[in-house]
Amino acid sequence: MQSDVKDLVLTIVTPLVSKPEEVSLELIDGDEFIEYHLNVASEDMGRIIGRQGRIIQAIRTIVYSVPVEGKKVRLLVNQ
Repeated sequence: MQSDVKDLVLTIVTPLVSKPEEVSLELIDGDEFIEYHLNVASEDMGRIIGRQGRIIQAIRTIVYSVPVEGKKVRLLVNQ
């Protein structure tokens, strides 16, 4: 299930960036949350966040709709 979410995030994010080779997604499994830490090139940060955070919010809406057993999912963008 966790690999499904990872594949989903990478499928959405990779076409949006100018340097797809620098896109990585790190998984941290905590007690309450499963956190996905998205890393992109610094010049692609604006493309992922979008104006007023609209793009990242849309990505989060899609990711958060995927059912995960007993835990909440978080998607964080690292700088």
